[in-house]
Amino acid sequence: MRIATTIFLTDETITPVRLARELEQRGFAGLYLPEHTHIPVSRESPYPAGGELPREYGRTLDPFVALGQAAAVTERLGLGTGITLVAQHDPIDLAKQIATLDHLSGGRFTLGVGYGWNKEEAADHGVEWATRRERTRDRLALMRALWAEEPTAYEGEFGAVRASDAHPKPVQKPRGPVSGPRTLVGGAAGPKLFAHIAEYADGWLPIGGRGLTESVPVLRTAWQEAGRDPEALQVVPYAVRPSAGKVAHYADLGIKELVLQLPPAGEAEVLRVLDEYAMFI
Repeated sequence: MRIATTIFLTDETITPVRLARELEQRGFAGLYLPEHTHIPVSRESPYPAGGELPREYGRTLDPFVALGQAAAVTERLGLGTGITLVAQHDPIDLAKQIATLDHLSGGRFTLGVGYGWNKEEAADHGVEWATRRERTRDRLALMRALWAEEPTAYEGEFGAVRASDAHPKPVQKPRGPVSGPRTLVGGAAGPKLFAHIAEYADGWLPIGGRGLTESVPVLRTAWQEAGRDPEALQVVPYAVRPSAGKVAHYADLGIKELVLQLPPAGEAEVLRVLDEYAMFI
């Protein structure tokens, strides 16, 4: 099983360069970074985990800039977003960012896609909350038109692009209905999410990994009903607090990659936790 990590990198934590070097030297498989452009202080959206929103949410580094630094000082480390709030981006700009990072890293990028939980943040980006899932789907389709080998036009409900020259291209070749970098969708288990995963992604990025014994077979059914290759589905439990029992359970479910949560802390604390996590590599 590949063991990757995630962390809220901020202006107060270990740096991307230091962390990426340590991860690769220690044999970890990847680094995934979350995204929040800003957190309105007048927000009404409750923190999904309950209680007060942790300080780091309003201080996160831009994941693409931070991952670009990580890519520059590593050769094998996987690089991903966990997750990108696709609906909050201009899709033409985002397509260029993703393709550039994937190209410069030699195809090491994983696009983790999310729909978000903070209504106020989304509203400041002009996103009507009820449309965020369809906006995400539409913007992914537009980006894939730009990533196509030949100039390809796209016209959707929320955006359009003319047939264009757009380089570089992502490294990974199309597979089934999916093109561009490896794409995993986050979110709670349910028929709508699983239908979207089967339609336009390589797999699922479930936070915490609870309930997978029940939900993974349901996802596999939706996946196969969509005509996807049963062997191609990827389920990657995300932001996991590990134990030997959990890791063994995921292995029994056929999980091949696990993303462990690191603390949003300085260098000494993060490296201490990496030493603890090394037992799972």
